[in-house]
Amino acid sequence: QSQLVESGGDLVQPGGSLRLSCAASGFTLDTYAIGWFRQAPGKAREGVSCISRDDGSTYYADSVKGRFTVSRDNLKDTAFLHMNGLKPEDTAVYYCAAMWICGDYGGINYWGQGAQVTVSS
Repeated sequence: QSQLVESGGDLVQPGGSLRLSCAASGFTLDTYAIGWFRQAPGKAREGVSCISRDDGSTYYADSVKGRFTVSRDNLKDTAFLHMNGLKPEDTAVYYCAAMWICGDYGGINYWGQGAQVTVSS
């Protein structure tokens, strides 16, 4: 049994911070790039960030650049999305995904179950 298990979703005030975790179960996460996606109600799923499997290169959507940071801890088989300066428009269900190469969305092998992030006063 192999899966990605997400945690860390919460209700937070505008300007606040959250850290989402994405832990590999049944496989080794360091062999994959890890992407983060989000989907708001009535909206299409969009890419947020990605970290490569080899050189650690990171990528961010313009909407989150400078506020979000993607990282990984290979000893724990876990990836993270650090979210700072959260805005109401960041409200969405956030999904992590394991893939071979950042940007190759057709090569996603595993999806997390989703974590609800709600930004509201």
